[in-house]
Amino acid sequence: MYFGSFNPIHLGHLIIANYVIEHSHLDKIWFVVSPHNPLKQTSSLLNEYNRLHLVEIAIKGNNKFRASNVEFGLPKPSYTIDTLTYLQEKFPHEQFSVIMGSDSYQNLPRWKNYEQLLKHYPVIVYQRPGHEVTEKLSEQTYLLNAPLIEISATMIRQMIREQKSIRYLLPDEVIDYIKENRYYL
Repeated sequence: MYFGSFNPIHLGHLIIANYVIEHSHLDKIWFVVSPHNPLKQTSSLLNEYNRLHLVEIAIKGNNKFRASNVEFGLPKPSYTIDTLTYLQEKFPHEQFSVIMGSDSYQNLPRWKNYEQLLKHYPVIVYQRPGHEVTEKLSEQTYLLNAPLIEISATMIRQMIREQKSIRYLLPDEVIDYIKENRYYL
């Protein structure tokens, strides 16, 4: 489970997901589009269905990736542990893991019922500069040194507003769809 606002999804997200799928025990990655992250403001969020569609466009053709709207029908704001509990009930034979950056991992003690998450689900952490993990919070924590590109969705949205090129930051099909629908202007 790769949770995120994906506002919009960009090559940084895709590079991390591809690295994780190739260097971990996972056989599939679900990009879980979060309608409302309780630790982020929602004022700049594109509608969740539009963000989901951008994820679908970005991962089209990769059978190891799946876009998920599971949180759309759950109470808001979205809490990872609630989503995982729901999914485990719905898919009792699946083993779910959580992918997150080391910055999020360091904030984990602020998450709702984070102890339950650590107890029941493996956590795959990709290292981010300035947020090195020096101590694992559980035995089921796996650290990866995925290649990182300094791209942020915030930067991309700002560039769109300023009518600057976002070429090479997102898949071309995603850029075309954003332009066609005048998102983030």
